[in-house]
Amino acid sequence: MEFKGAMGGLYRITEWISRIAFSNILWALCSIPFLFVAFMKILMLGTNQGGPNEQITLNWALGILAPFTVFPATAALFTVVRKWVMGNTDIGTFRTFFQGYKENYVKSMLGGVIYTLLFVIMYVDVTVYMTQMANFKIVGILMLVLMIILFVSMFNFFSIVVHYQMTFKEVVTNSFLLTIARPFRVFSTLIGSGVLVYIGLRYPALYFICIPTLIAMLAFFNFYATYNKLQLQVEKKKLADEEAAALANGESDEEEETRENGDKDLKRI
Repeated sequence: MEFKGAMGGLYRITEWISRIAFSNILWALCSIPFLFVAFMKILMLGTNQGGPNEQITLNWALGILAPFTVFPATAALFTVVRKWVMGNTDIGTFRTFFQGYKENYVKSMLGGVIYTLLFVIMYVDVTVYMTQMANFKIVGILMLVLMIILFVSMFNFFSIVVHYQMTFKEVVTNSFLLTIARPFRVFSTLIGSGVLVYIGLRYPALYFICIPTLIAMLAFFNFYATYNKLQLQVEKKKLADEEAAALANGESDEEEETRENGDKDLKRI
């Protein structure tokens, strides 16, 4: 039964709320180990409990758990929002989520290992150069910029994993290249995500309802807009090349015809 008018609008709103909330719950369930450790870390920091050793232990736990929990769960979430952004809103969220989880687990897990290692290395470098080596603060600032670019490239990483059939090496390479080549779209995703995170800090319950899913939707929307623009440029270039080739062939045919006519005239003489 299809509702119209105000009732139809209200029905569509509630339908989207339920879709977003359900996909968000699935993402949280698949990320429970990581989220539990992250919650314990935040709780210790907020209550000033636990010493440096406990914090280091929790950091190690987060680094180990992230590639095997958060990254595959996020790839599965991107699989769902990809369908929505591309106009297919009647999919089964549960089935699509776990299908994406299964299909992209290895690539997302390997990507998680690489990204986690790079983040750890850059974080240590930034900390050392900014706090312990005052004469090399410029290096620390540079590493901080690179760390931001690395973080931003993750949006493209997940989008490419679920949208293309590529090897892992191609996924990682293209995620960095697209980040550098199209910085406006990617950094608009970063800014939008920052706004959503800020709202979530004001209203923490939204993290359990919609924040991760909304960030994924925003990230894939910007990626898909970039993808469509690149596809249009490729098609225009292909069309221009075909027209140039056709024009060159036409000129060759005219030259050949002129040459043949000249030969005929010489024979008559």
